[in-house]
Amino acid sequence: MSKPPPSGLTRRGLFRSLGTAGTAAAVLAGCEKSPPDTQAPPQPGSIDAAGAFGLRPAPLEFTLDGKAISVQAEARTTLLELLRLDLDVTGTKLVCDRGSCGACMVMVDGVARNSCMLLAHDVAGASVTTVAGLAAAGELSPLQAAFVAHDALQCGFCTSGMLISATALLQRKQGAKLEAGEVRDAIAGNLCRCGTYPHVVEAVLSVANGSDTRLVPTERIAVGTREARVPPGGPSRVPPAGEGGGAR
Repeated sequence: MSKPPPSGLTRRGLFRSLGTAGTAAAVLAGCEKSPPDTQAPPQPGSIDAAGAFGLRPAPLEFTLDGKAISVQAEARTTLLELLRLDLDVTGTKLVCDRGSCGACMVMVDGVARNSCMLLAHDVAGASVTTVAGLAAAGELSPLQAAFVAHDALQCGFCTSGMLISATALLQRKQGAKLEAGEVRDAIAGNLCRCGTYPHVVEAVLSVANGSDTRLVPTERIAVGTREARVPPGGPSRVPPAGEGGGAR
């Protein structure tokens, strides 16, 4: 038969008292005064230690079409919104707002980018070129003049993006001869609902290769996958009516 425990102390009572003491210590520790915060609160629009922007507009500086720009922009503002709504640069078009049509393209440090998919603060310190910056005011760049000569635009909504993509290609190639496939690859991100792609390719090739090169659909079929290049006026003389098997 086991002896009864000493009066006043049991195992259950011991554990209960220890738990109570621990809880009391935690409560008292939570009631202690915390040392005063000596750090100044972050200013509106400033970047905190974690690198995140605040809720208010933050300063932004970059170069736009050769001019220094200093503005205040919210962290959520896209470059397209900043250009069109705040800076009134409307040559950059808002069409799909999803990065799928290319109408909003600009060059950022020489690279064609969709401005609707870029935050404004992504171009801090960068050089941004829009279609308005491809030539001096009131003038046309050689590529813009070629677009007019080759009838490479109809409604015009895709034209600014096409010009940006093609200009980036020409600058990247630095005067080298271009093939039609290279031009098509460069404008693959630009959607033309009017279907002027062949004329766009002709215009770019005429500037890159220094000649008025034209791609003729009938000769395209004759040579298979290769595209025939012929001077303006066609590949051959068109026979008059009654010659060569009938009227044309």
